[in-house]
Amino acid sequence: MFVRSVFSGPLRALGIRLLAPPPPPGDRLADGFLEELDRLSGEHGPLLVGGISFGAHLSAEWASRNPGRCTGLLAALPAWNGPAGRAPASLAARLSADLVAENGVDGALAKSSDGVPEWLSAELGRAWRRHGDGLAASLRTAASRPAPALEDLAGLDVPAGIGACADDPIHPAEVARAWAAALPRAEVGESTLTALGADRESLGRATRLEERLVGTESRFRLSP
Repeated sequence: MFVRSVFSGPLRALGIRLLAPPPPPGDRLADGFLEELDRLSGEHGPLLVGGISFGAHLSAEWASRNPGRCTGLLAALPAWNGPAGRAPASLAARLSADLVAENGVDGALAKSSDGVPEWLSAELGRAWRRHGDGLAASLRTAASRPAPALEDLAGLDVPAGIGACADDPIHPAEVARAWAAALPRAEVGESTLTALGADRESLGRATRLEERLVGTESRFRLSP
């Protein structure tokens, strides 16, 4: 899965164990993931949590609600804060959900891949097919759920790394910078989509996997 290819190597180098179960299906995507974090925290103790895009949103939401059970946050490519409004990633997810509902997964992928770099098209295909028949509902859930507000992030006093791609119009780097500015103990790192296409771990490294996170917790829970 994409999150593994981005984070597993950098985390392994820091001695941090990666936990990345498959995403909950359909409209259970968000609530199911938050419940899974509750379960894992109960089983393993405090967690370093994180993810990419909507996964970053959910990880930050859980961390903000559970500061005593969170030792750190790694959020790559956050797409908005607060209500989605007309955020590019939200609009793209809504359009994709409509394409899937009208054309099926394969038909939607064919339409969505036009003009998209080959590596990104391949990753999109793998990600979408993992959701099965619930893909459209998952996309609509991701498109409509509010991300943590900046005020909520301001209350999360744990080490945080925020990653951005400077050339990504769907996940604007300005959003990542706003998250980092709001969080009390955050740093932001930037890469590019071009670098990500050549080396998936470039985004993981940009998300500031620093020594200060080592030893806080040996398990890192990634979002879907």
